[in-house]
Amino acid sequence: MSAPPKKQTLGYEESGSDSDEDQSENEEGMEYTGDEEIQVDFEGRSPTDSDYHGIKQLLAQLFLKAHLNLSELTDIIIGQSNIGSVVKQSGAGEINEDDDDDDDDDLMGVFAVTSAVSLSSKKKVEVVQQLRSLLVELSSSHATEECKTFIKTAIEDADAPLGLIINERFINIPPQLAVPILQNLSNELKKAVEKKEPYNFSHLIFICKLYKDEERKGKRKKMQDDVIWSNPEEEIIDQMADYKFEFCVKDEVDSGLSGNWLSGDDTMIPYRRVLIIEANKFDSVIEQIKIAVQR
Repeated sequence: MSAPPKKQTLGYEESGSDSDEDQSENEEGMEYTGDEEIQVDFEGRSPTDSDYHGIKQLLAQLFLKAHLNLSELTDIIIGQSNIGSVVKQSGAGEINEDDDDDDDDDLMGVFAVTSAVSLSSKKKVEVVQQLRSLLVELSSSHATEECKTFIKTAIEDADAPLGLIINERFINIPPQLAVPILQNLSNELKKAVEKKEPYNFSHLIFICKLYKDEERKGKRKKMQDDVIWSNPEEEIIDQMADYKFEFCVKDEVDSGLSGNWLSGDDTMIPYRRVLIIEANKFDSVIEQIKIAVQR
């Protein structure tokens, strides 16, 4: 029998409204307007086999139509039992840790996944080869010469291993959850390094989802692009990044935020931004995220 998954109660109550009005006003039979408060408690756990489809779904919304073996990437994330977490709703199903039956886990959807995948020690694995090639290819087309040179050199430098940070969740999950999850990941990486496991990264790579206001013909260009980050905390990572580049994925998705835009709204175009930071800055980045989400 496998060891029970570690758990971390996140205890966040999500509000879908900016108003503090008494919820008793929401009488039975009233039409749902999207302004009602929804209180949800989450918990972080080690990924298990029962999380396979949920994790793969989250990876698919990040990588879209990129030529990647997402099944294999999902297996890597689950196989790293001491690295990474999934976020599930607390109380959605009681897990009997003395039972190998995963039926209860199947009832609990995966709302988020956070992990780290070595692009160096696992370079012989097919999906890691694909990720390495994808980064070189995308940077060649979209990055500055400095960034392009760094990625090409770092990919081949065995003495400066690269770690890909997976930080993916559904869009309505609050950024406050990022702090304990990222802190936990940082601690896990440190413990793994102490055990001489191959997670002593030189740099960390983040692939972030963002959306920009489409420039329309005849529309005055704004001084600064309107940008919406799918994971707001990643704007902090962007500010502290050593290298970055972005590319449009408009042709790979059906619509900007996978929702219906009102006729008066500007069209939002989906992008991916690749951020690279020195690994020794990870804790500082997390601290800045913590400060930002508490404002």
